[in-house]
Amino acid sequence: MQPKNSLQTLSLGLQHVLAMYAGAVIVPLIVGAQLGLTQTQLTYLIAIDLLMCGVATLLQVWKNRFFGIGLPVVLGCAFQAVAPMIAIGNKYGMPAIYGAIIASGLFVAIFAGFFGKLIRFFPPVVTGSVVTVIGVTLIPVALTDLGGGHGAEDFGSPENLMLGFGVLLFIILMNRFAKGFLRAISILIGLVLGTFVAWSMGKVDLHDLYAADWVHGIQPFYFGTPTFEIAPIITMILVAVVSVAESTGVFMALGRICDRKLTSDDLAKGYRAEGLAIMVGGIFNSFPYTTYSQNVGLVQMSKIKSRRVIVAAGVILVILGFAPKIAALTTLIPTSVLGGAMIAMFGMVVSSGISMLGSQVDMNRHENLLIIACSVAMGLGVTVVPGLFASLPTSVQILTDNGIVAGSFTAIALNLLFNVFGKKEAAEQPKETTQVKATVEAVS
Repeated sequence: MQPKNSLQTLSLGLQHVLAMYAGAVIVPLIVGAQLGLTQTQLTYLIAIDLLMCGVATLLQVWKNRFFGIGLPVVLGCAFQAVAPMIAIGNKYGMPAIYGAIIASGLFVAIFAGFFGKLIRFFPPVVTGSVVTVIGVTLIPVALTDLGGGHGAEDFGSPENLMLGFGVLLFIILMNRFAKGFLRAISILIGLVLGTFVAWSMGKVDLHDLYAADWVHGIQPFYFGTPTFEIAPIITMILVAVVSVAESTGVFMALGRICDRKLTSDDLAKGYRAEGLAIMVGGIFNSFPYTTYSQNVGLVQMSKIKSRRVIVAAGVILVILGFAPKIAALTTLIPTSVLGGAMIAMFGMVVSSGISMLGSQVDMNRHENLLIIACSVAMGLGVTVVPGLFASLPTSVQILTDNGIVAGSFTAIALNLLFNVFGKKEAAEQPKETTQVKATVEAVS
């Protein structure tokens, strides 16, 4: 299905922006608070983050001979970079953060071709497991938001539950009875109606909207000329490699949804675009950028796979970066309303992964079942028990604190063990089955 006119394209693009907005702005809020930024600096950080999300998205969707995977993928700031950025900022200062980000982006751009050649290590049993892990690890986030969000005084209140489940029910009914474009923007309509109901209940605060400026300028190296320290650079390169692993799962999921078989060259262009986005983020004192999983569920649910919609989303984000007053409108959506919509979106990601495993993976092989079981269990386990690896070094926690990354690495490692290094044994299995079948036929 394709949007029929510019208004539909714009509406669908806005739907993608609303789906990723909360995840995008929470990162500058956390980092700014931990590093003691002033209100003026924090306002700049949020605005430039939104603008760079748009630029990063446009770089990725613009497929050319050098970079861009050309899939309907939205990029936002990498959450796994939050703790390292705070640690670097407290020890070395803000300029060292951005020197490390620029260096890590350059590293990804240079070695994108090498990462792209690793596609043979991502057969359907790995990609299906990774997509499933992406969905199941995001569902706790959706449920937490539905209750009101982390630390909310009214968490789990009847009002929050009513708003969240009301939005979810509305989206379900829209997908049951509506057709065409209305069905495609069911998430957007649900968010708007949910916000209006919340406003009537007195749960929408307009203070941030009134206080925001109409126009906000940007400048490179806002927090000072970047410095390049060895330890921070190594740390941010690790974060970038983790982001590449996470993006691979998103690329694979979108490739399947869009019926497009990805090649190593496609992946290399995607990684190179991500590296460029990270470097641009460092230059404008923003964040490392990576693919956003929540938008995969939106593509799956709306059935809209057009790149024009993602271009519209990118342009909207750029405009929001220059106009904080407009950006503040999207902050009016209550967390519980957003959580209700997220349940449907993230659940669709799980459905996509299960579908991939069921249609493309031999479930009669015990090895494949073990790969799926351990990777999904690890991804979900790390998500619901976040303190499990708290005593490990920070450099190791970068790989273990994120359920998507932990599950992905588990799937890759077990596939290497059973299907690559154990390829000879796997190849011999069909022969044994044939011999057994011949024996049974002979006996019969």
